[in-house]
Amino acid sequence: MQDTEQTVVGRVLRATTRGFACGTHSRRVGPPHDFGAFVRVPIANDGACCVIGLIYAVEIKDDQLVNELVMADGIDPNVLRDQRENRMVPVEIDVLNVGYGWRDGRGLVVNAAHSLPPRPPMSLTDVELCAAEEVYDFTQSCDFFRLVLNAPDVPSDDLLAAALRYAAFAYPEAERYAFMVRSGRHIARLLGSDLKRLSHVLALIRP
Repeated sequence: MQDTEQTVVGRVLRATTRGFACGTHSRRVGPPHDFGAFVRVPIANDGACCVIGLIYAVEIKDDQLVNELVMADGIDPNVLRDQRENRMVPVEIDVLNVGYGWRDGRGLVVNAAHSLPPRPPMSLTDVELCAAEEVYDFTQSCDFFRLVLNAPDVPSDDLLAAALRYAAFAYPEAERYAFMVRSGRHIARLLGSDLKRLSHVLALIRP
């Protein structure tokens, strides 16, 4: 299992009960912002109740200077490197809500409901990467699969597969195969009437 140290992914820009967008800048983009990662964000002023969501899109925004550099010829590579690494290019991250719950005495969200939250998080609230223990606890049930597979305007099949691959690393190595088999069986029950889609999703999660 991984440790429980939290990593701030960004801050909320806008939100609904279905999901939210958060922002950061390009210097901070790295593994915490991976497609399919589990994140959490408080939805109450006291921070006790948190949304759990899955990152389903990461967009690096452009601006006038970037547009000019893209079109220019003969740019010094050092200039391009400086623009990528030192300028605060905005990054927008979209998250699909898949559950919510309350922090325990250690500050972790456990025993979360696999349902849309009662209300969205507030703007500028810090969005954190879920700890491995939270991911492990949340994925003991497969009830959130339906939320992902039925989500509109989301690459749902790829997202669910990425989330399961991500979650597998929160499991002890001896449990990972059983987790993926259990997940695959639940997906088969949900998509049993759509064999083409089922085959695609199972192929995505196959070791």
